[in-house]
Amino acid sequence: MTHPKILFQSLILLLFFVTKINAQEVLTLESAVKIALENNYEIKIATNNLTIQKTNVAIGNAGMLPTVTANVFDNNSIQNSSQTRQDGTENELDNAKNNSLTYGVGLDWTIFDGLRMFARMDQLKELQKLGEAQLKLTVITRISDVNAAYYDLVQQQQQLAALDTTIVISNQRLTLAQNRFTIGKASKLELLNAQVDMNTDQVALLRQKELYANSKILLNQLLARDVATDFKVIDVLKVDSLLLLPELKALAEKQNPQLEAQIINKRVAELELKQIKAARYPTVRVNTAYNFSESQSSLGFVAQSQSRGLNYGFSASLNLFDGFAQNRNEKISKIQIENSKLNIDQQNLALNSQLATSYQTYLTNLELIALEEKNESIAKQNLNITLDKFRIGTITTLEFRTAQLNYVNAKVRYSNAQFQGKLSEIALRELAGNLIF
Repeated sequence: MTHPKILFQSLILLLFFVTKINAQEVLTLESAVKIALENNYEIKIATNNLTIQKTNVAIGNAGMLPTVTANVFDNNSIQNSSQTRQDGTENELDNAKNNSLTYGVGLDWTIFDGLRMFARMDQLKELQKLGEAQLKLTVITRISDVNAAYYDLVQQQQQLAALDTTIVISNQRLTLAQNRFTIGKASKLELLNAQVDMNTDQVALLRQKELYANSKILLNQLLARDVATDFKVIDVLKVDSLLLLPELKALAEKQNPQLEAQIINKRVAELELKQIKAARYPTVRVNTAYNFSESQSSLGFVAQSQSRGLNYGFSASLNLFDGFAQNRNEKISKIQIENSKLNIDQQNLALNSQLATSYQTYLTNLELIALEEKNESIAKQNLNITLDKFRIGTITTLEFRTAQLNYVNAKVRYSNAQFQGKLSEIALRELAGNLIF
């Protein structure tokens, strides 16, 4: 029978442990995802990159707007000058000063460039979409990491509970051994074996607590918050057993950000070819300016002059021969388009392969979860029977220890099977692009 004092002490420790756990913050997966979306550095960087892409989508950046410049030119000179006129008159002047000042505003506008500016505008829009796909990929990847780290903590918390249970059982065994040794019904060896097993279980518990604490630090790092923030996670790990491969494939074709990025890259390459082909057409520019100018000369027919007025005109240019660079550039651009098509096919093949292998792993893990659940139930029944027999002394300590370890190992395997199944589910949702966040 368990000593009342020991039972009372165990109860006090258990209440203290439960109170401490309840005082901790319960971090749900939804809260963890929200914190990651707000704080994670890689998500912030990808968001800033998308802002850059959005800023670049402007008609001025595409070359559709004129350029307006203000100019000032001021030239001065000091020279020794000598002039001989037609009538033979000679004029000489040392240190003759001359200056010319011109200032004004000019406008230059390309009104036709073979439609290159429109292709450039469409390309900027596609680059913005590419930035959105890259942000989506970053978000899904980081949220997948958060999911994995969170459920890793859940299964480690379950393993801690299993080890706590075995500590309680080992403590009961040690108490029984002490009582039996005291009254002369057990040997010193039985008591020592119980003490050794108790110490072994405590070492395993300490190792598990260390792993659990380090995993908390890792999750805090993913959430980009103080790594010393303490919290606890939920104690239930559920795996969605209703995922279907055809539905996942259909979603992946529409939503997978990596495949989406390859499709956008193909459009960007096609628009690049349009811009290159625009060089086959003439470029027409109009220009106008309003200038003020004045000049002074110490020697000459005109000592001082001033003018102001409007200048305007247009220019047109057409590339007639550039050493076959135009043909070469178009050929290279077409090859790049072909490569982008191949990249799409390659990404599709890789995606379908990953989905097929991940789904097979998912199905296997579902079967393992069901099997390990049964094993845990059987091991628990076996332990209860063994514990009753051990109390009345009809089995050996070795048989009891074997049943105890079988139960703990069954709980750990069941928890790990659930975790692996959850990882498979997360991987499939990540590939399908529908990881909920």
